Amino acid sequence: MSRFKLEKILPYVILTVLGVLFLLPLLWVLVASVDPNAQQALKAPKSLTTANFTSILKDTAILRSFAIGLFLSIGQAVLVVFLAGMAAYPLSRYALKFKKPFMYSVLFMTSLPITAVMVPVYQLFIYMNLQDSLIGTVLFLTASGMPYAIWMLKNFMDAVPLELEESAWIDGASVWEGLRRIVAPLMIPGICTVAIFTFSGSWGNFFVPYILIQTPEKFPASVTIFQFFGSYGMVEYGKLAAFSLIYTLPAVVLYIFSQRFMSQGFSLGGASKG
Repeated sequence: MSRFKLEKILPYVILTVLGVLFLLPLLWVLVASVDPNAQQALKAPKSLTTANFTSILKDTAILRSFAIGLFLSIGQAVLVVFLAGMAAYPLSRYALKFKKPFMYSVLFMTSLPITAVMVPVYQLFIYMNLQDSLIGTVLFLTASGMPYAIWMLKNFMDAVPLELEESAWIDGASVWEGLRRIVAPLMIPGICTVAIFTFSGSWGNFFVPYILIQTPEKFPASVTIFQFFGSYGMVEYGKLAAFSLIYTLPAVVLYIFSQRFMSQGFSLGGASKG
């Protein structure tokens, strides 16, 4: 085989191997969820059953954890989009004196690992009596998601021509009305993109709720799945697989219904038309 052919085939071989490595765990979850005698090894089930899903959906504690997870994720997404939008507007529209250093600080905070601030945050939560509080957890998740959202929304807002707002101001609109009626509608793809990223990050966040929440009844699904795995003397792999599949549904459904906005969110080239 010539060197040219090898260089051409090698990337496909590597991608195929990586694809198989990612596919095998997913295949195990799909098979184990309908296997009444699921084991750790991947094997074809002798019979199929929906009992694993029924057991999960009838467990009120598990359903409560899903509801709590949705509360944390939706609460964070709404607050982040609103507050980050308010912060991004002056950064995009006004010639602020310290805008460049501030944006560099925001960019730095997007790369700051959350584990680096958890100890002082936990001490602050104790001082403010916010530990073991779902509201306090939403507030911290919102604060941790703000830098990335501000950076993203500022860039999206830059793509909306200022002339459109100026036309609205000439017609008597206030700054708030211009933001609400002109800028926000044109930024819907960008807003959806930020909301999706924020929701997905919160929905899969294990570390923050595990540290800030102590009461098991307040744990979201991201933490409950960990405790579910270790709460049996002998792991029931079928129920664990069914839980995992149900746990992925919100993210999958959100992606399916919003992939159009995801693709449009990175190119607001049509904002100046009309």
